[in-house]
Amino acid sequence: MELFHKILTACVEGGASDIHLKVATPVIFRISRQLVTIESPYPTAEWLDNVIQHIMPPHLVKDFQVDREADFSYFAPHVGRFRTNVFQQRGEMCLAMRHVKNKVPDFEQLGLPPVMRGIAESNRGIVLLAGTTGSGKSTTLAAMIEHVNNNFRKHIVTLEDPIEFVFEDNQSVIEQREIGLDTANFSRGLKSALRQDPDIIMIGEMRDATTFQAAMSAADTGHLVFSTLHTTNAAQSVGRILDFFRADEREQVRRQLSSTLRAVICQRMVPTLQGGMAPACEIMLNSITVRKMIEENRIEKLPAAIETGYDDGMQDFNRAVLELFNAGIISKEEALAKAGNAAALEMNLKGIFLSQGSRIIG
Repeated sequence: MELFHKILTACVEGGASDIHLKVATPVIFRISRQLVTIESPYPTAEWLDNVIQHIMPPHLVKDFQVDREADFSYFAPHVGRFRTNVFQQRGEMCLAMRHVKNKVPDFEQLGLPPVMRGIAESNRGIVLLAGTTGSGKSTTLAAMIEHVNNNFRKHIVTLEDPIEFVFEDNQSVIEQREIGLDTANFSRGLKSALRQDPDIIMIGEMRDATTFQAAMSAADTGHLVFSTLHTTNAAQSVGRILDFFRADEREQVRRQLSSTLRAVICQRMVPTLQGGMAPACEIMLNSITVRKMIEENRIEKLPAAIETGYDDGMQDFNRAVLELFNAGIISKEEALAKAGNAAALEMNLKGIFLSQGSRIIG
């Protein structure tokens, strides 16, 4: 285990986000989104099996023997916490680990839009953080929870698989429950959470109709629910939610969603000129227009509502990357690569702004 902890220490000290360990191949770190080979002995099957036996929580061992894969959080004393995935390929074990920073960053450190504060301070409703894997959803969600913790007297219950950021009670009281360890699954944990007098419930990920229906019921009864979703833009998230349900259930779900949704924030990480990463955030708020479009099943019109809702606090990816470019944070090439509509952004950079109906609006 000594070599293993040296690898973890090198990851943290080198500013790497991820570690990849595979039998008879070099140790790989991901630094600033690039895979980098590290000078280290190649992992052997015996060594890697021994590491996995030491770090895997006892409650996962039986399932792992059947499923051949497992997710959990590993804490190395004096080093840090790592979100860990163990899996098998070609009959041999592999390990993928992501370093979770000890201190939860605040909005300013992350470079999040000011409107995010207001969303975090909502009294009720569903707030979804969307994006692909590695887009910073969990970090932004943690920043929102920590903002509430530092400024408001709330009771917060989290359901996570696994626990990543560890919160310490400040103004709020926070209980963090890990799936498989503290509760059987998200649905069971959410049902139980509603009996624990919460003001805010954070669900690590929306995965099925049962969980989302319970989340809408919680929002209906005056709770604020935070969660994440794997989608590539804010408008697409509504369709993804409806896909959880059978066709004959979707009309009722749409109507309930239109009244319980508070906001959808979708993130893309963009390389900066300084060598770091900055989040570009598409933000859809449940304005009167958005609510009506969801109710009437005009989901395809939501991108236009986001584009024209800037005065309400909304923004699309084009607006987000344009502001990052104008602030000198990212290059023109990266802005175009992360834009929702690169052709429209080219015009924006020339001072021409068109609505989706091709009408000049500014």
